Amino acid sequence: MTKKIQTSRSLALWILFLLLLVIGISGMISGPMLFLSPEGALMKLSVDVLKGTPFTNFVIPGLVLFLFIGAFPIMVGYGLLRQPSWRWAEAINICKKYHWSWTAAWAAGVIMLIWIVVETALLGYISFLQPVILLWGIAIITLTLLPGIRRYYLSPA
Repeated sequence: MTKKIQTSRSLALWILFLLLLVIGISGMISGPMLFLSPEGALMKLSVDVLKGTPFTNFVIPGLVLFLFIGAFPIMVGYGLLRQPSWRWAEAINICKKYHWSWTAAWAAGVIMLIWIVVETALLGYISFLQPVILLWGIAIITLTLLPGIRRYYLSPA
């Protein structure tokens, strides 16, 4: 008896896509607001919050936010929906059993956790968004690990 491969997108997959899209759009907006205004004016922040960190302004945090919390999740969301065969993405895929977008979605959740844990360790608790982003990252990781989503992204053998 052969196993039936899931061919339709589940509600969980649409939720995963939505979580990636929303955080990606947020990072694509927030990141440039930081690196285009290194003193923090566009975000109504003061560089004083960076005291005790390796940063003197918001350029590097803004670039990291833009690339890893913004552009990366949007690219991953596109990959989840379209499943493009990008050689470069497959080359760095550490879970060859699955399409690269599945691995990248899991990584996007981990990156969010790292981002918010480092931010909180460096700056302390400064916003209600910190626990929200922590839970958001956990939700992304959890969704990627659901059996139905994993099955959907199994690479053909």
